[in-house]
Amino acid sequence: MELDPVLLSRFQFAWLIAWHILMPAFTVGMASYIAILEGMHLVTKKEVYFRISTFWIRIFSVAFGVGVVSGVIMPFQFGTNWSRYADTAGNVLGPLFAYEGLTAFFLEAAFLGVLLFGRKLVPPWAHFVAACMVAFGTLLSSFWILAANSWMQTPAGFEIIDGRFFPTDWMQVVFNPSFPFRLAHTVTGFYVTTGFVVVGVAAWLIRQGRHVAEGRVMLSMTLWLLTVLVPLQILIGDQHGLNTLEHQPAKLAAMEGHWETGSRVPLILFALPDQANATNRYQIEVPLLGSLILTHSLDGTIRGLTDFPPEDLPPVAIPFFAFRIMVGIGTLMLCLVAVSWLLRWRRQLFDSPWFLRCCLVMGPAGFVAVLAGWTTTEVGRQPWTVYGHLRTADSVSPSLTGSDVLISLLGYMIVYLIIFPAGFWVMARMIRKGLDAPPEETSPVEAGRPSRPTTVQLQPEGGTP
Repeated sequence: MELDPVLLSRFQFAWLIAWHILMPAFTVGMASYIAILEGMHLVTKKEVYFRISTFWIRIFSVAFGVGVVSGVIMPFQFGTNWSRYADTAGNVLGPLFAYEGLTAFFLEAAFLGVLLFGRKLVPPWAHFVAACMVAFGTLLSSFWILAANSWMQTPAGFEIIDGRFFPTDWMQVVFNPSFPFRLAHTVTGFYVTTGFVVVGVAAWLIRQGRHVAEGRVMLSMTLWLLTVLVPLQILIGDQHGLNTLEHQPAKLAAMEGHWETGSRVPLILFALPDQANATNRYQIEVPLLGSLILTHSLDGTIRGLTDFPPEDLPPVAIPFFAFRIMVGIGTLMLCLVAVSWLLRWRRQLFDSPWFLRCCLVMGPAGFVAVLAGWTTTEVGRQPWTVYGHLRTADSVSPSLTGSDVLISLLGYMIVYLIIFPAGFWVMARMIRKGLDAPPEETSPVEAGRPSRPTTVQLQPEGGTP
């Protein structure tokens, strides 16, 4: 059997980035959450915010480390598996990745040490500033990576000379047509993902009867944030869909499962796409709602998949189902937030066993939604790496063989199946341990802020050395 280097390279990239994206999906939101907690502690002087912040800083440090290690492999692949892509698009994408390293990575690295180890060495305001800088660094990293990814989806501000892309307008390259929507949708999704992790951990602490005060603060505070973020994410997703309809109509048609061009189209809730026969089987639909949602008009026209050459279509079933998984999870999130409003009004937010159990179950849901959204975006743009200009089949390294990729793929799979479960195990162990802090992590505000590390620290209530 002949091994296809293109297919194996795509699978290898999917394997690596699917694991890697789990870490930014958590650390981007967690960095901002820690900055909020540090600010609340600095302003209110309440010990509870200090203890919660210290708890999440420990977990954040592990996730950040795993994310950095797995992130290093991503650009490495461009040289080994995708050299023609790197050669063709490097003049545009290379500087964007460089800006990410020069701005975001160095900013995070400079202040992460202060955040992790500087509690006793700097004033509380300086520790808060360090938390803000780390949070800002994660957002800068998201900015540049998503600028590069969005350019691949909706390229602009370039010219092609001798088969290579050259930038003509950097503002158009960075702020390409899909970038504002993709940045807002992704970062908000990361915040929502982090929020549900915090909600799940808080519900677990309350159900266990451990650190109930901290658990209540985490649950209430985060549900207020999600009250804003979840509806906002749905609104941003709607605008992103309008942008996709304009700039990537084939992707939208695949996401929605529409084969024929028409107006007043239905909303397809479920179907089994049959790409070979250009039809859907076992279709369940709601009349007219598709045009209303996708175009904001009952008479809106949607281009069908048969309008495009068959060789320019993605594998329809994958974005079709991935999109529905993402939307389904978003709907469950909105329902949970809505129930929290009712329970808060009844003063039962912390006393409903079934609600706390639902919060615990929904804790990892954001990660599934992020993976589903990423699958929709990336598989939906196939067969292109640079949409409409450079095909995936023309992007792999010319001398690459299937056996070469298979060997490296198996190696990556083994290593990642060691690194990531180990990282998850360490973080889970930290969560099970709870908020007990060692004495040197007692709040400097409540302890009178010792000027030297050797000064005796106050023991937090219930804490052990």
